[in-house]
Amino acid sequence: MNSFEEGRVLLIDKPLDWTSFDVVRKIRNQIKIKKVGHAGTLDPLATGLLIVCTGKFTKKINEFMAQEKEYTGTITLGACTPTYDLESVPEQVKSTDHLTETDIQKALLAFVGPIAQVPPAHSAIKINGKRVYELARKGKEVQLEPRPVTIYAFDITRFALPEIDFRVVCSTGTYIRSLANDLGAALGVGGYLSALRRTRIGAFTVDEAITPDAVLKTDS
Repeated sequence: MNSFEEGRVLLIDKPLDWTSFDVVRKIRNQIKIKKVGHAGTLDPLATGLLIVCTGKFTKKINEFMAQEKEYTGTITLGACTPTYDLESVPEQVKSTDHLTETDIQKALLAFVGPIAQVPPAHSAIKINGKRVYELARKGKEVQLEPRPVTIYAFDITRFALPEIDFRVVCSTGTYIRSLANDLGAALGVGGYLSALRRTRIGAFTVDEAITPDAVLKTDS
């Protein structure tokens, strides 16, 4: 039995425009075993740390999914999108000229700590066995209930309106797209996620991660 069947935890830096399943499929094809899974989806427009488990270690996926996560990225204020990111076209454009960094710092405070967050309608959550993004794409109205999540840190790292760069540390189940949308709503101008990178899951960091193509080189 090779090391991948025995069980490996692979830290992958997910490329832009790949789905998380694209990464799993690529690795599965390389290592020639079926038992491969990832511990927490990243959207196609996000990059960064994706934990992939193989063989017997797929039993550890839920353990990894439950761990604290850290992200960096960019929120663009002054417009909304249906998907809360750039998978759809910005609309409802508004001026951000009146906003100050102090205004935004004050608005952030409402999103730090335990909060109730409504997931995006364009997400992989299931209602009656159907993914809600499939319903949303068909124009059907989707009602999702708020879910409890915890935001441990929400810091602005660059202020250049209409863009703000940020760092977020959060619990599992947090949608950074929803944070962007909700911050924009709180400021009265709208907002969407224009870039996202996952930098940490628990004790694992993206600095330790490899590309999907480099997996076989780790089997030594």
